[in-house]
Amino acid sequence: MSHRAPAPGTAMTFSRAGRSGLALPRLSFGLWQNFGQVAAFSAQRELVLHAFERGITHFDLANNYGPPPGAAEASFGRLLSGDLRRHRDELLISTKAGYRMGPGPYGEGGSRKYLLSSLDASLRRLGVDHVDVFYSHRFDPTTPLDETVGALATAVSSGRAAYAAISSYSAERTIEALAVADDLGLPLVLHQPSYSMLNRWIESPGPDGRSLLDVAGDSGTGVIVFSPLAQGLLSDKYLDGVPAGSRAARGASLRPEHLAPENLARIRALRDVADGRGEPLARTAIAWAGRDPRVTSVLVGARTTAQLDDSLAALDTAPFTADELAAIDAVTTDVAPDGTRRPLDTGVNIWAARSSDL
Repeated sequence: MSHRAPAPGTAMTFSRAGRSGLALPRLSFGLWQNFGQVAAFSAQRELVLHAFERGITHFDLANNYGPPPGAAEASFGRLLSGDLRRHRDELLISTKAGYRMGPGPYGEGGSRKYLLSSLDASLRRLGVDHVDVFYSHRFDPTTPLDETVGALATAVSSGRAAYAAISSYSAERTIEALAVADDLGLPLVLHQPSYSMLNRWIESPGPDGRSLLDVAGDSGTGVIVFSPLAQGLLSDKYLDGVPAGSRAARGASLRPEHLAPENLARIRALRDVADGRGEPLARTAIAWAGRDPRVTSVLVGARTTAQLDDSLAALDTAPFTADELAAIDAVTTDVAPDGTRRPLDTGVNIWAARSSDL
């Protein structure tokens, strides 16, 4: 592959993950839903190489991404053995384990057996000897955190991962995981939660009054947020019905109840804010998700290079004015009894019951 220079005005900027030395592009590329057997390999190749040519160096995977599970890692491994072979050291590759990957008691969760055997399988599919970041994909209440975090420490000490991280842990569980990691001398460099204008749970105060963003900021942990478009809701394509072939039409991660009238009214109000900024709603949503200085990077997905380019354009948008932020807050938060604003529960956080609520 020829590594072409980024287009004018779209040079990538990088931010450090908390207090670590690890730098992430402000926009990262997630291979959650559009890789594997759902799309031709040629289309996947075009997307990944286009992302790299536009300055995206971080590619985020998990053992169960596809479909079927494992397929996204296998596809990316094929690219690593070909077009991207000489660029391996320029790339930041992450993967995860925690959600259901296989049958039986060792096919999901936070046990040492599952996490390390899954990581070994991921390395085989990717065709590499290590990944740059390995995540515990979710908090597992059936496994002691000492064991889960201890497995992450082994992944790093054995050379199978350069860094360890967690995903979708609540503020309370993050505090607990950080304490265990500190005892082991293991930095947890990143936390990867879902976050969007319709899913602001990481701003909600935990038991000690601090939100997940507060905990990350206080501990020097980087935050890389995923699903900034709320599974496509904030692309505004659902305001006039459900398009054929969309996530809602497929019954995938976007569910019919997410299209409730009150959510559609919120999306219309948010589109008005985007219209006032002179940009598409999706671009506004991505820029908003990355506005907080504690957010290191925003993870986006794409089905086409045009979609990816539009996401990249969010890096060049104007800063939000106080009036714009207030207009967004007016439809996505509510006033709590103590007078502060708290995020509304719009039902969009589909991962909550399996991790962040535990």
